[in-house]
Amino acid sequence: MNAAAGFRHPVFRPGWVDAPHCRAALGDLPLEGGGVIHDFDLSYVMHGSPNPTRSNVVLVTVSLSGSHHRLDFLIGPGRALDPARWCVICVDPIANGLTTSPSNSRRQPGAAFPRFGLRDMVESQRRLLDALGIDRLAAVVGASMGGMQALQWGVGQPDRVGAIVAMTPMARTAPWAVAIVEAARLALMADPAWDGERFTAAPTRGWRAWSAVMSVLASRTPAALAGRFDGPRQVVDWMDSLAAERMSDDFDATDWLYQSRAYEAHDVGATPGFGGDTAAALGSIRARTLVLAPPLDLFNPADEADAVAAAIPGARRVTIPSVQGHQAAGTASPDDGVFLNAEIGAFLRAVA
Repeated sequence: MNAAAGFRHPVFRPGWVDAPHCRAALGDLPLEGGGVIHDFDLSYVMHGSPNPTRSNVVLVTVSLSGSHHRLDFLIGPGRALDPARWCVICVDPIANGLTTSPSNSRRQPGAAFPRFGLRDMVESQRRLLDALGIDRLAAVVGASMGGMQALQWGVGQPDRVGAIVAMTPMARTAPWAVAIVEAARLALMADPAWDGERFTAAPTRGWRAWSAVMSVLASRTPAALAGRFDGPRQVVDWMDSLAAERMSDDFDATDWLYQSRAYEAHDVGATPGFGGDTAAALGSIRARTLVLAPPLDLFNPADEADAVAAAIPGARRVTIPSVQGHQAAGTASPDDGVFLNAEIGAFLRAVA
């Protein structure tokens, strides 16, 4: 394991928690679909240390286009993931520009990169834990695509997971969510830099349109914006600031195309042994499970979280009292962060 020099880190933001960046050189990563990612490196950070029995390890899995900072609002003294109690390992998913991606692969750059899925992300995480000598996780915690990976851990690795915290998750990507990411892909590929096969330059116009779809229309709600602005110009200025923030991260457009296709294709029911039966796959989860979602989510519909909790034996379903929509599983509102730290912290203390 080596420091991750040369990784393309997003611009550091207030509230993020810094930690040494590491990478695990895991060799070739065979993929569920039959391809192979060559020279696969997994980026991660670790907050805290494993206890003598290595029973305090929590894996944090990351959302679409996110990085290991995605759930930093849960990490720190007195928070749900207090490094004094937990060893928190935050992993970067395939194709986020930190872990091996179309944008940074030397042998398989750009469109030469193979298609992958969320189970491949989980498999890469399993290989990391094996390399670190960690046999069992106290918990897996994730939001959105991270929550979907957490559920996949419970289905595919039932003996290695003690607890699951899944925020705004889906067990099988809903048609509505597929439509959202397809609209965002179309926005990116409408940029003049897209030549039909690849981006010949950074798609500045495409990212602005992408941000309108993903950062605003899919991630907020009408109530979240009501009363926040004095007039239309302020709304547009705010949208411009979100687009500028997205572009300052220098997230690669091809990486996002790949990740979004993995996100839309996911179904825990396709895990070997379940024959496409999503409910049966969820019913096999033995980990204590907490499912959290807001009343209205215009990206990952809240009904999907309801279905997840109903199918997992003994799962607890908690409504996040927020008008922030998909952003409720984050820091769009300080109150949401306080609520999530309290709920998740209490749950993990109870199952430890």
